[in-house]
Order: sequence, then structure tokens, then C-alpha cells
Amino acid sequence: MPPAPSDLSGTAALDSYLESWAPAPVGDEDPLHAGPVAALSAVLDLPGSAAEAGDPIPPMWHWLYFLNWPAHGELGVDGHPVHGRFLPPLPDRQRMWAGGRCQITEPLRLGEPAERVSSLRSVASKHGRTGALLFVTERREFRQGGRTCLVEEQDIVYRSGRGPAQRHGEIGDSDLPRTDSPWQLPLRPDPTLLFRFSALTANAHRIHYDAPYCLDDEGYPGLVVHGPLLVLLMLELPRRHAPGKHVRSLSYRIRRPVFAGECLSACGTPAGGDARLSIATGREAEHATAEVTFG
Repeated sequence: MPPAPSDLSGTAALDSYLESWAPAPVGDEDPLHAGPVAALSAVLDLPGSAAEAGDPIPPMWHWLYFLNWPAHGELGVDGHPVHGRFLPPLPDRQRMWAGGRCQITEPLRLGEPAERVSSLRSVASKHGRTGALLFVTERREFRQGGRTCLVEEQDIVYRSGRGPAQRHGEIGDSDLPRTDSPWQLPLRPDPTLLFRFSALTANAHRIHYDAPYCLDDEGYPGLVVHGPLLVLLMLELPRRHAPGKHVRSLSYRIRRPVFAGECLSACGTPAGGDARLSIATGREAEHATAEVTFG
């Protein structure tokens, strides 16, 4: 019998909840309609849609598709679904997006039906600064026209058992970070932008729109900018500054949160057939990092 939540002090306790957890792969489909790409283009203040029917979808913009909308009664206190095929059966889960990788053989094309097969890649419990953590990696294969176009892995970190809110940093000043990177994209994300991105990605996690919850329950000083949004902002750099190059592989890591109201800059340095990207603010040089290979 699994231990009570109050006993979850080590990795062995986390592992006890996963003894019979072995979710099978699952497939789903999406027609890849043009609406979500046009909507995100508007959120990012682009002059027009980043892609039209038949065009390649920008790297990682497939996060706008294959969305899951559970019934409202199936959401937990944090806004995430209580149950899900690849959600570990831990009590009082707290979820953090840690990073991921993607190999792109060919980009998905807008307006053409696509298939996705999702599976559990790995599960590992580790002991971090704040206690026992569970690392779950989900693997996703995307196919179009019978061909595998891209393969993605997402690393999600879970903490089990909710206690008193721990402080997670402070909000920095409003000055742009100092950087000499040749590629730069400044942005000051506000609550409206975070709300719109949450809606586009079916993300009901309250840390992105409920300020009292952020402060009192999760210990953040303000609304948290989505990890996927930081990745997409980094990828805007090669899309805007190297339009003739195609991203073939991506590896990214979310290191520290960025909060609504902070001035950030997506920074990039090209080097031959690849580029190093990052998100900086006035208080941190690398909130997120990414390595991109072109081909």
C-alpha cells in the first residue's frame, strides 16, 4: 500500500506509486486547420499569418494542435487534469515543464491531416534541492501522408504532496537585459498575452492567469510565463533572421521562471550549421536555453 502523502520524503516513496503504472501508447489525429497558426501569429504581433494552407508549420507550432479539453469537473485544484494517460498517479501533483528535444525530418504542413502517436519514454525519480522529484518523458511521433515528419520528447517534472508555498524568486525591474547577441527579440509579456496563449494551447494551469493562486499556493511572485512560449520565442529568432534555413533538430531546457511584467529578450548566436538560443532578463542571463541544428 502506498505511503500517506505526509511520508513522501524520498524517491522510494514516489516509486511506490508507480509500481503498476504502465500506460500504453495512444494515437490521435488533427486536420491542422489554419486558425490556430493565424491566432498565434496575432498574439506575437506578426504582420500576417506565419503559414497558409499547404505551407510548412514553423518549428514547434504543432503545440497548437492535438489538444485535449477535459470536462471542467475533471480538473484539479491547480487547473491541470486530475487523470490522464501520461499523468503519474501521484497525490497532490505539482507540475513543471523541464525541457525536451525534437528531430524534424520534414515539417508538418498546414491544412493536411496529421497523426500523432504518444507513448511513455521513461520515468525516473531523483532527489533535488526541494526534495523528491519525478521526471516523466513523453515521446510523440507525428506523421503526415504516411511519413514520419518529426519525433518529439517532452520532459516534465512532478513533485508530490503540497505543503506551505515556497518562494520562487522575485520579479525583476523593467529594464531590458544587456546582451550583445546578434539575434535579439525583446518582449514584455503581460497577463493578456499569457491568457491568450493559455487558450491557444488548452492550458488551464492557474500559475499563468490566477495571481493570488501563484502567490499563496505556488509561492511565485507573479504570473509565470509558459515554458512553451519561451521556446517559441527563441525559435522566432532563426525564423526571422535566417529564413532560408530549416530547423532539423532542437534541444531545449527551461531553467528558471520568467514572470509577467518582466522585460525579456530572446537571444541567439548562429555558428555555422547551428545556433545557440536563450531567454534573458535583467536578473538572469539564461532562463531558458536551446540548441538548434539547421539542415
